[in-house]
Amino acid sequence: MEQRTDGGSQPLLLTIPQVAQSLGLCRAEIYKLIATAGLPTIHFGRAIRVSAASLQKWIEAREAQEQAAK
Repeated sequence: MEQRTDGGSQPLLLTIPQVAQSLGLCRAEIYKLIATAGLPTIHFGRAIRVSAASLQKWIEAREAQEQAAK
């Protein structure tokens, strides 16, 4: 897994299990979010990765949608 070069220890790309652990969800739920909710992914052959930055932006956009709906 590639590491950030700015001194941080967070990987640039996360595996599905890492995303699941970060969000407190199961792997199956992450695959559902990819298929139905637009969770952005990057494909390397059969490997699927999620950019840490894209994940953060996706979460923020979902939060904004939730707040706007209230």
